[in-house]
Amino acid sequence: MAVTRSAAKTATRPVARAGVTQDTFVWEGTDKRGVRMKGEEQSKNANMLRAELRRRGISPTLVKNKPKPLFGGTGKPITAKDIAVFSRQLATMIKSGVPLVAALEIIGNGNKNVRMKKLVDTLRVDIEGGSSIYEAMSKHPVQFDELYRNLVKAGEGAGVLETVLDTIATYKENIETLKGKIKKALFYPAMVIVVAILVSALLLIVVVPQFEATFASFGAELPAFTQLIIGASKFILKWWWMILLVVGGGIFGFIFALKRSPRLQHTMDRLSLKIPVIGQVLHNASIARFARTLAVTFKAGVPLVEAMGIVAGATGNKVYEQAVLRMRDDISVGYQVNMAMKQVNLFPHMVVQMTAIGEEAGALDTMLFKVAEFYEEEVNNAVDALSSLLEPLIMVVIGAVVGAMVIGMYLPIFKLAATI
Repeated sequence: MAVTRSAAKTATRPVARAGVTQDTFVWEGTDKRGVRMKGEEQSKNANMLRAELRRRGISPTLVKNKPKPLFGGTGKPITAKDIAVFSRQLATMIKSGVPLVAALEIIGNGNKNVRMKKLVDTLRVDIEGGSSIYEAMSKHPVQFDELYRNLVKAGEGAGVLETVLDTIATYKENIETLKGKIKKALFYPAMVIVVAILVSALLLIVVVPQFEATFASFGAELPAFTQLIIGASKFILKWWWMILLVVGGGIFGFIFALKRSPRLQHTMDRLSLKIPVIGQVLHNASIARFARTLAVTFKAGVPLVEAMGIVAGATGNKVYEQAVLRMRDDISVGYQVNMAMKQVNLFPHMVVQMTAIGEEAGALDTMLFKVAEFYEEEVNNAVDALSSLLEPLIMVVIGAVVGAMVIGMYLPIFKLAATI
C-alpha cells in the first residue's frame, strides 16, 4: 500500500534557510505498522531527509535524487492561466483552514509543470524563512505583476488574503478570456492577408512560369496586365532571397523598435483604435480592463491614487494608459473619478455617468464591475459578429486574388482567339 506524505506533517518539517539550495528526492519506507509508504520532497541532502523521515516514524528503505526527464525537463513557460489556477487553489486551501506553507507544498507537489512547481516551492521556502507572501512574490515580478503584488499586500495587511486571492483568480480568468476574444478578432484579418500572400506567391512561382513558356511560342505582344504578372513572377524567382531578407529584417526591426520605443507603441496603439470595426473592439476591451482592474484594486482597499497608477499599465493600450495617468494626477489634487474621466475625453458618457453614480452612492467598485461586465459582453458580441462577417470575406479576397491572376494568364488566349 503506497501512501504519499500527508499535508498535516508539513508544519513539522525543519525551516529552510534563505539561500540554501535544495534538491528533490524520491523516497520509500515503512511506518511503525509496517505499511509501505513513498513520496517525494525537497531537502538539502539525502542524509537530512533520512533523519527527517525517521523523526516522523518512517524507516526509509530508499532515498535518491529524483531523476530528470530526458525531454521537457525545464517545463512549459508559466502562463497567466497557471497563475490564475494557483491563486484559486491557494485561496480555496486557506479558506479551508490549511496553513499557508502546507497549502503551498500541496500545490507545488501537485503541479505537473516543472517551472510552476519550482516557483511555488521557492515561495514556500521564502515564507518558511520568515518572509511574508508579498515579499516572497516580489522576488518574481514577471509571474506576479505590480497589480497582483499590491492586492496581496493589501489583503495580507487586512487579514483577508483568501478573499483577495479569490478575487485575483476571478479577475485573471476574466482578463484572459477578454484577451482571447481580442486575439480572435485580430486573427481573421491577419489570416486573410497571410493566405492571400501565400496563394499569390504559389501562383507566381509555380503556375505563371508554365504559362510564360506557352506564351513565348505565340510570337505576339502580350497584354499589359499579363506582362505585369509575368514580370512579378520573374522578379520573385530571381530575388526571392532578397525579398525574404527584407521582409524578415523589416518585421524583426519593427518588433525590436516597438518593444523599446514608447512613442512608437503609442502611435501604433492610437492607429489601431482607428481601424474600422476592430478599433471599436479594442476601445471596448480597454474600457473593460480599466473598469475591472480599478474595481478589484479599490475593493481590495488599495488607495485610489495608487490604484490608478497600477491600473494604467493594465489597460493594454498606451493611449488609455496615458489617459489613466492623467486621471491619477487630477484625482491626486482633489478631482472625483468621473470628473477626471471627462477631462481625458476618452470614456463614453455611460461610463462617466455610472462612475459618478457609484461615487455618490459609495459603491464605486460595484458600478465599475457592472461597467466591466457590459463592455466585456460588447467585445464578445462584436467578435462573434466580426467572425461571421470575415469568414465569407476571406473567400472573397482569396477568390479575387486567384481570379485576377487566372484572368491575366488567359487574356493572351482570349486575344489570340479573337484574331483567328
